[in-house]
Amino acid sequence: MIYYSYFVYILKCSDNSFYTGITNDLSTRFDQHQHGLNKNCYTYKRRPLELKFHEEFNDVLQAIYFEKKIKGWTKAKKQALIDGEGEMLQILSECRNATHFKYNPNSKNVKNN
Repeated sequence: MIYYSYFVYILKCSDNSFYTGITNDLSTRFDQHQHGLNKNCYTYKRRPLELKFHEEFNDVLQAIYFEKKIKGWTKAKKQALIDGEGEMLQILSECRNATHFKYNPNSKNVKNN
């Protein structure tokens, strides 16, 4: 049986934005971004680039799921992932809506003092 590796990666662009992608050859894909092979790519006008994060998967579906998940994150949450700040990821993931049970004194899930 042949095993493949898939990588979800985050690039930091020259304008300080982040680009998230997926590949089965991280080195080649980074070079393609860095050399601007595709003029329609988000990173083309934002070079030079830095590889800030990558995670390896052996299941392409898991890699695709993780990539889509990251693409929906805020810049701060992506930065926390890059920095390895698990606690900050948790904080940034929490709902901040005032109606959330954590902030609602009438909620049954909150202890009243």
